[in-house]
Amino acid sequence: MKHKTFIKRKPMKQYKTARVLSILLLLFAQSIYAQHVANIQSLSLEEIWKVAETNNRQLKLSDLSLQQSNLEVLEAKDGLLPELSVGGEVKLNSKFLIYDNGLFSSPQDVPVKGYGYGVGYNLNFNLFNGGKDKRNIVMKKEEEIRKQYEVDLQRHGVKYNVAVAYFDLYKFLHFCDFLDAEIEAEKKQLTLIESLHKNGTVLKSDVLRTSAKLSQLELSLSDVEKRIEIAKQRLNILMGRENDTELAIKYEDTIELNSITEDDYNDYVDIAFNRSPEYKMVNSDIKWSELNIKQIKATLLPKVSLYSNYNYTYPQISFYPYSNDLWGFGQTGIKVQFSIDNLYKSKHSIARAQVVADQAKEKANIKKDEIFLRVKETYLQQQQALESVETAEQNIIKTTEIVRVIRSSYLNQESLLTDLLEAENALLEAKFNLTTAQTNVKLTHIRLLEIIGIL
Repeated sequence: MKHKTFIKRKPMKQYKTARVLSILLLLFAQSIYAQHVANIQSLSLEEIWKVAETNNRQLKLSDLSLQQSNLEVLEAKDGLLPELSVGGEVKLNSKFLIYDNGLFSSPQDVPVKGYGYGVGYNLNFNLFNGGKDKRNIVMKKEEEIRKQYEVDLQRHGVKYNVAVAYFDLYKFLHFCDFLDAEIEAEKKQLTLIESLHKNGTVLKSDVLRTSAKLSQLELSLSDVEKRIEIAKQRLNILMGRENDTELAIKYEDTIELNSITEDDYNDYVDIAFNRSPEYKMVNSDIKWSELNIKQIKATLLPKVSLYSNYNYTYPQISFYPYSNDLWGFGQTGIKVQFSIDNLYKSKHSIARAQVVADQAKEKANIKKDEIFLRVKETYLQQQQALESVETAEQNIIKTTEIVRVIRSSYLNQESLLTDLLEAENALLEAKFNLTTAQTNVKLTHIRLLEIIGIL
């Protein structure tokens, strides 16, 4: 009998030991995971912006484009320098035949060396060409300025895209917390309803409805977790990091909305027409097109240049009397050129340049109207988001009280479970709506700053 008792207790001891070991391993794994999570630095939106401004691939590409524009200005300045070349030649000379009495007469064979060589320099310095070279530098500088505006616009766009991804992650992390809390509360409620069902207080259908809601909540949590991963990956890409880099944000911080309500629409409009990179770009296009008209008209003016050349040549067979000796000869002077054909060729070129300038002015007017509309639209969206925050806060207060009242009446068998579940869903939705409205306020404000050019 003792032997049988011993055999029965041994598996129980092993089971307890295994269970203790499992708990210890689980606690150890959780501790390691908690330490790993703690080592990940939580980043604020401003900190992510700084990383993105340094490492974002689109911004790096824009910087390279700006560098190219800077070099084009330097190349244009190089055009002001004189053209100077040195050269030499080695050649074989044929017989030097002079036909004194015509081509078909017997020629005179002038004795020259069978080979020759020469070395010298050639200098050309532009004195006047209608200001084309200097104007070309000004045009390249204007292109550089426009490129800088493009870089600013690109940077503002990247910061806005970062904000969108950041607040998506912020929103989904809060949704995840809401769903976790709701699932825990629903599990306790399911346990209570199962207990009431065993006592015959409620129907089996109440247990099934609660269980179905719990399954739906778990499915929604799974969907939100996937959205969190996508938002993290998008943020990593915008920051120029590897897709799977660990990322944590300070989503527990409360979104400050008080300062946003103090801004005025007219102030935004005034800032936009002074700071907006888009508006500056179209104005830069006007300046460039006007310079281009002057550049084309400059082809109607003469070109004046200083030239100089000197060469040592062997043998001397360029002037009479000829000689088999080394000789040197050079020229220095001023050369004037006037292109007659430009008088009629440039007419259509000037007309085309004028049309381009007119187009640039119309584009500036269109962009001005567009900025007016975008500022107005975004400003109203911001006001609407602020109103949504107030409405969501009131809804949370109301639905919280409704859930409390219906839960109490349900336990007293004075209301249906469906009413309780609907009230709980409404409360959860109100929490979602409040978080969404708060993030929309921040996003519309950031969008407004991006449009007016001060983000």
